[in-house]
Amino acid sequence: MKAIVITRPGPPDVLALRELPDPVPGPGELLVAVHATAVNRADLLQRRGLYPAPPGSPAEIPGLEFAGEVLGGALAGSGFSPGDRVMGILGGGGYAERLAVPAGQCLPVPERLSWAEAAAVPETFLTAFDALVLQAGLAPGETALITAAGSGVGTAAAQVAREAGARAIGTLRTAAKRERVATLDLGFAALLDAGAPDLAAQLAAAAGPRGVDVVLDLVGAASWPLALDALAPRGRIVAVGTMSGARIELDLGALMRRRATLVGTVLRSRPAAEKASLTRAFAGRMLPALAAGRLRAVVDRVLPLAEAAAAHALLEGNDTLGKVVLEVAGREGPRPGPATG
Repeated sequence: MKAIVITRPGPPDVLALRELPDPVPGPGELLVAVHATAVNRADLLQRRGLYPAPPGSPAEIPGLEFAGEVLGGALAGSGFSPGDRVMGILGGGGYAERLAVPAGQCLPVPERLSWAEAAAVPETFLTAFDALVLQAGLAPGETALITAAGSGVGTAAAQVAREAGARAIGTLRTAAKRERVATLDLGFAALLDAGAPDLAAQLAAAAGPRGVDVVLDLVGAASWPLALDALAPRGRIVAVGTMSGARIELDLGALMRRRATLVGTVLRSRPAAEKASLTRAFAGRMLPALAAGRLRAVVDRVLPLAEAAAAHALLEGNDTLGKVVLEVAGREGPRPGPATG
C-alpha cells in the first residue's frame, strides 16, 4: 500500500509518499480501505518529533481519523460486514491506503456524508462530545465558552452544545474567520474577538451575570485568565489544547471560591476499551443528529493524500476553518469547497 511517512523530525517537507506492506489486522481489528483522512494538530507535533504515536500504533505514519470501506478482519460480533462504510479514530496510521483498526473504534458512515465529510468527523466530534458532555456534563440551558472556535474541534463543539440544549460563545482572533463562522450557522450565540482589549467585558455581556458554566479550552495558557474570570459558580473547565503554551499561573483561591472543576483530557493515548466506550456513547447520543444533518463537519479544503506536506503547511498557517482533508487517489468523491458543512 501507499502511505505518507515521517522520514525524520522536521518541517512539512519531511513527509513522503512511500510503498509499505499492507497492515495485518489483529484480534478484534477490522481491515479498512481508506478513502479519506483528516489533518490534526497532533499530526503536526508528531511530524516535529514532539508527540510520538502511542504503543501499538504506526510510529512513522500520522493520521488520527479515517473514513473508508471494510475489507475484512475480525468481523464476527463487530456489527460490520465487508463493503460497509465506516469512520473512526486511531492512535496513528490514517495517512495510508489501508489500515487495521479496533472494531470498537468504528462508526457507520451516515448515507448523506461524502467520504471527505466523514473523515472530518471522528476526532473532532468525539473530542468535543467527550469534553463537553461526558467530562463537563454540559446540561440544557447552560452556556459554554469555546476558544479557537474556528478549529475543527471548535466548530464541532458549538454543534454538540446546541444538540445538548446549551448555548455556545466562541472566541476567534480574526474578523474574517468570525464572519465565515457566523455564515455557517453552527450554533454560536456570540463570536468574540480573542484579541480585543475589552474581551472580558464583551464575554460578560454575552454570557450574562451568571457567567459561563463550561469552558472548552482549545488554546492553552493564553486563555486561562479569561476562562477563570468568566466561570460561573460550580463551573467546569476542560483543558484540551495547548497551542499557546502548557504552563499557567493559576489562582487557586479563585478556583476554590467558584467551587470549580478543572479537567484535563486527551483522546489519542487512551486504552482501546475507553475509546470504544466513547465511540458507543457518541453513536447513541450524536450519530442520529449527524445522520439527520443537525451536526455537520466543516471542511476547509480537500487535497490528495500525496499532498500531505501542503496540508500540514496550511494548518500551521492558522488560516484554515474547520478541517483539512486528505483523499486517497482513485477513491475521491465530490469535493467540498472552502469551509463547507
